[in-house]
Formats: sequence, C-alpha cells, structure tokens
Amino acid sequence: MEFQINQITPLLLVRDLERAITFYVEQLGFSLTFRYEDFYAGIEMNGNVIHLKTDYQWTDKPEHRNNDDVDLLFSVDNVEAVYEEISKKHIEIVQPLREMPYGKEFYTADPDGHVIAFVEAI
Repeated sequence: MEFQINQITPLLLVRDLERAITFYVEQLGFSLTFRYEDFYAGIEMNGNVIHLKTDYQWTDKPEHRNNDDVDLLFSVDNVEAVYEEISKKHIEIVQPLREMPYGKEFYTADPDGHVIAFVEAI
C-alpha cells in the first residue's frame, strides 16, 4: 500500500484549553483557526498546525520532565533573534540558547509543561 502524508498535526493534551490558546496565540504568535465546543481547538502559524485538546483525566503531571524531552521542535531562522524576543516575555526558558553540533537551539515550556525547542540548523 502506498500513500502520501500531506501534513502531520501534533495534538497536545492540555489541562486548561483557554490558558493553552492564550499562551500559543498571545505569547508565540499563533492564530486560532478553530474551536470545537470547550475542549478542542486548532492553532496555526505559517501553515504549521497544532491541535489542543483538554485532558479531563489530567493528574498531577510533572511541570517539566528532563529538558531533553522535547514535545515540539520548531525550525527557525535567526534563532538568536527568536531567543531575544522570547526572553522578553513571561515564558519559561528551560534550556538557554546553546550551540550544538547540528546548530543553535533553546527550549521553552508552555503552561502545561510541554517542552518546545527552537532550532536553527547549520
């Protein structure tokens, strides 16, 4: 069987949908593309889509896991400028800007502890 994947859309389970939407839209600059009732939404930036879904079974998940446990990886140009902009906001940096063999990167976390990597490849 052959098929083509046209797009992959990550789905993040969140404790509070409104808080998650606010973070991704107001802090990171995504746009809200749809909302289904009070438990499901889609956000988008430059054709890249993430779905957010309320996890009604949420337990006391750890605020953060190991900093290397990345949930989302955003490939960006000029990661230093992105780091400067993010650093001015009330967004937790869990891994400061660093150089790695494959490029420069830094990690942040959303309000539910999902680790987001911003990477500029060599």
